[in-house]
Amino acid sequence: MSPFSIGCIGMALLVIAIFLRMPIGMAMILVGCGGFAFISGFEPALGLLRGVPYETYVQYSFGVVPLFMLMGNFVFKAGIGKELYFCIHKWMGAMRGGLSMATVAACGCFAAICGSSVATAVTMGVVAVPEMKKYKYSNMLATGCLAAGGTLGILIPPSTIMILYGIITEQSIAKLFMAGFIPGFLQMLIYIFTIHFWVKRFPDAGPVAPRVPMKEKIQSLSRVWSVLLLFTVVIGGIYGGAFTPNEAAGIGAFGAFILGICYCRRNKWEFIKESLRATVSTSGMCFLILTGAMIFGYFLAVSRVPFILSEFIYGMNTGPLVVIIGVLLVMVLLGCFMDSMAIVLLTVPVFFPLIQAMHIDPIWFGILVVRVTEMGLITPPVGLNLFVIKGVADVPMGSVFRGVIPFIVADVIHVIILISFPAITMFLPDLLM
Repeated sequence: MSPFSIGCIGMALLVIAIFLRMPIGMAMILVGCGGFAFISGFEPALGLLRGVPYETYVQYSFGVVPLFMLMGNFVFKAGIGKELYFCIHKWMGAMRGGLSMATVAACGCFAAICGSSVATAVTMGVVAVPEMKKYKYSNMLATGCLAAGGTLGILIPPSTIMILYGIITEQSIAKLFMAGFIPGFLQMLIYIFTIHFWVKRFPDAGPVAPRVPMKEKIQSLSRVWSVLLLFTVVIGGIYGGAFTPNEAAGIGAFGAFILGICYCRRNKWEFIKESLRATVSTSGMCFLILTGAMIFGYFLAVSRVPFILSEFIYGMNTGPLVVIIGVLLVMVLLGCFMDSMAIVLLTVPVFFPLIQAMHIDPIWFGILVVRVTEMGLITPPVGLNLFVIKGVADVPMGSVFRGVIPFIVADVIHVIILISFPAITMFLPDLLM
C-alpha cells in the first residue's frame, strides 16, 4: 500500500474517531503515531512520540498561549464584562433594538481583552438576557445577537486561534493580530446593521428602552476606562514594537490580575484560584490538541497527502480565488460538526502547502480561516455558542436556531467582502513592513 493511500485512510479514521466523540488531541496522536509507524516503522514512531512534545513546548513562542488565556480568565472571573455591557447599554439602549446593538458592541469590547468566544457569550448572556427580557425583546433577537456577538472573541485580537495558526504556519503573530482589527470591527458593525434592519422590519422584536441622562452616561465611562487602557497597552505595545507578543501577554495577564483584584467583590483568593484552575485546564487541553496536530502533521508529511493534493489542484490551472473558496467551503461544512480549534489544527496542515504553492498571502488566508471557523460556532447542529446561549437564556432551542439565521447571512456577506477586498485585511499589517 502506498504512503498516499495510508495517509487517506488515516484522515478518514481521524474523522470517524472525532465523530465517535474521541477527544480530538488523543485521536490525532493515535492516528498520527499509528500511520507514521505503518510508513516509517515502530521505532521512529516512538521517537516521534518522545520528541515532539518536548521539542514543541520548550519553544519560547508557546508561552503566549497560557498567558493570554490567564489574562482572559482574570477578566472573565472578575465580572468586568458586566461593567462594559452596562456602560454601552446606557449609551445605546434608547435606540430601537439598542439593547441588542449594545450587546454586540459589548461583546466586541470584551472580546478585545478576553480572546475567548465561549467566555464572551457566557459573560454577556448572563447580564444581557435579563435586560432584554425586561424590555420585552423577542427571544430570537436576544439569543441570535448574543450567539453571533460571542464569535467576535476569536477575530478581534488577542485570539488563541490566531496564535495557534501563527505557530503552525510560522507566521508573525503581531501581523495576524493587526490583520484581525479592521475585519473584526467591520463584523461588529455588520451585526449592528443586521439588528437595525431586523427591528425596522419587526419593530416589536426590539422595543425602545428609556433614555439615560448624559451625566449618567459619562459617569458610566469611569467604570471601564481601566479595561480599555489595558487593551491599549497590550495591543499598542505589540504594534509599537515596545514588546513582543509573549511580553505583551505577560503584561496583560498581570494587568488583568490587578484589575480583577480591584473589581472582584467576593473572596479574592477564590477569584485567583478559579482563574488559575480554568487557565491550567484550558491550556492543558489546548496543548494536548496541539501535540496531536504536530504528530498528525508529521504523518501527513511522510504520507505526502498535502503535497500530492497541492500538485493535483495546481495542475488543474484553477485560479487562487477558486482554491480559496473551495478551502473555506470545506471549513464551513466541518464547522457544522466540529470545534473551531479542531478545524484549524486539522485542516491548516493539509491546505497550507497548497496556499504557499499558489502564492496566496498567508496572513490574509489566516484571517479568512479564523473568520470562517467563527461561523462554525453559530452553525447548527453543533454550533457551540448556540448551546451556551440556550443554557444561559433558558429558551427553546428552535428559537436560538431561528434567531441566528440573519447573522449567518451577515457572516456570508462579511466573508465575501474580505475576499473581494483583501486590502481591508492587509492595510494595517502592511504598515509593519
